[in-house]
Amino acid sequence: MDPAVELGATAPENALASLVSFIDMGGPAMWAIAGLSVLTAALILWKIMRLLSFGAWSGGRHTAAALDLWSQGKTAEALALLANRKSHRARLAHAVMRAALDPSLDRDAAEAEAGRVARGLLAQARDGLRGLELASTIGPLLGLLGTVTGMIAAFQTLQEAGARADPALLAGGIWEALLTTAAGMAVAIPAQVALTWFEAVVDSLRHDMEDAATRILHGPRHTAPLRQAAE
Repeated sequence: MDPAVELGATAPENALASLVSFIDMGGPAMWAIAGLSVLTAALILWKIMRLLSFGAWSGGRHTAAALDLWSQGKTAEALALLANRKSHRARLAHAVMRAALDPSLDRDAAEAEAGRVARGLLAQARDGLRGLELASTIGPLLGLLGTVTGMIAAFQTLQEAGARADPALLAGGIWEALLTTAAGMAVAIPAQVALTWFEAVVDSLRHDMEDAATRILHGPRHTAPLRQAAE
């Protein structure tokens, strides 16, 4: 058989075996950290896809255009522009415009409806952030747990060796202690960075949504379309 082919067929297995051996050297805490790292990576990717679907990085171009139409009294055009948009900015603006045009709602009721819709959309945007916060907190704690168990193992080995104590016997426990500490931090740091990033994105989205609702409900020309709609 071609050595290259043979090498290609066994390389993934060897890589997996090396990874399992590396994790196993860190003890049970290292396995827990490995599982946490997989969940954290999956959560970050899911959160990015989720925010993309909410239009968090779209810039709100269509919403801005609809707000301009609204300020000019072109309510039908503004609603039509936002009707099929899926971004949170557009959905909030569309809901607030409909509330503002509803003759059965006064100003306070329209503001209450805008707040209700905004809270629901922001709750969707914040989904998963608690999971990242949890990962950034328990990652170092799992590393600390591995450090403690590793040092316990090291001192047990030293005690069992008695007068024949060899520093090499301590290597296993010290290795476990250091490896889990580093691994816990390696999980916590990207989780905290991603959490801060996502919170900034959600804050920016909240600011844009508040701005849109204010322009619709308290804009200088919103009373004109309201009267037209009521008539």
